[in-house]
Amino acid sequence: MRVAVTGAGGRLGRALMAALADAPFTGLSGPIAWNRQDFDLDRPETADALLRRDRPEIVVHAAAWTDVDGAARDPELAQARNGRATGYLAQRCAGAGVDLVVVSTNEVFAGDRTDGRGARPDDPTAPPNAYGASKLAGEDGARAAYAATRSSGGSVSAGPALAIVRTAWLYGPPGNDFPTKILAAALRARAAGEPLKVVGDEFGSPTFSTDLAEAIAELIGSGAIAGTYHYVNVGAVTRAAWARAVLLAAGVDVAIEEVAAATWARASTPPRWAVLEPSPLPSGEPMRPWSEALADYAPFLTRFAAADQATPAGSRSAAPSGGR
Repeated sequence: MRVAVTGAGGRLGRALMAALADAPFTGLSGPIAWNRQDFDLDRPETADALLRRDRPEIVVHAAAWTDVDGAARDPELAQARNGRATGYLAQRCAGAGVDLVVVSTNEVFAGDRTDGRGARPDDPTAPPNAYGASKLAGEDGARAAYAATRSSGGSVSAGPALAIVRTAWLYGPPGNDFPTKILAAALRARAAGEPLKVVGDEFGSPTFSTDLAEAIAELIGSGAIAGTYHYVNVGAVTRAAWARAVLLAAGVDVAIEEVAAATWARASTPPRWAVLEPSPLPSGEPMRPWSEALADYAPFLTRFAAADQATPAGSRSAAPSGGR
């Protein structure tokens, strides 16, 4: 099976390339990398030549503009990159008979649930911010493209298939994610003799990029991708509790002071309850708990903390913000 991955150089893209390289269905040649210079979200028409050149049977669309605060400052650019570019790619893939997996986000939901339950794939959407609205526009554009192909080209089973895979609070190599930003901020706080302030009233489903990539590879390997799925590591946790787990995993001892999200100035409005109810994988089991996945990331975090402590304070990374 010829599988192409957009955003192959990004966090999820790298994990997908590794997972798909290990999958038996991609053969000896492995997956096809479509990096930014190949498929450009600002020039989605670049997909046309790629589809002709590589002739994929399925495309995994992992490329996205994931700067949540940036999207709030420039919602039109977010719509262009996450909405219209995804819709264009879907139109071209559907027209060519190519299956498509679109990676989306928990932020298509309002995040105002109070019953303790995660959002299900068929729950009503209501994005609380420009980033979520742009990703939902991409979902809608993809669904419209594949619905049009089916209505004009025969039965549902005979046409190309579309999968929407939503995830939340994505992290993993090469860093520059919530765990590494929290570690950098913690080391600065410790050096200043101050507690680390972390939001304590936002809940989410931390998801390890390696686990998400393997879940998508399993979905593709099942041969029946059509549908909407919530692929997240199991469990709900606050930002502050996640930060404590990260510091423990990295062996960094810093006091944490929990603060309300309202006290943290941001351009975007993140959902308070960013929890997704995990969809079962084709095997019937959900993804593993987030705490187990974080344990696999611990060696990377330990190395990051050691390197950060050896870096001049003025060149350390910025304070934590946002998520996928």
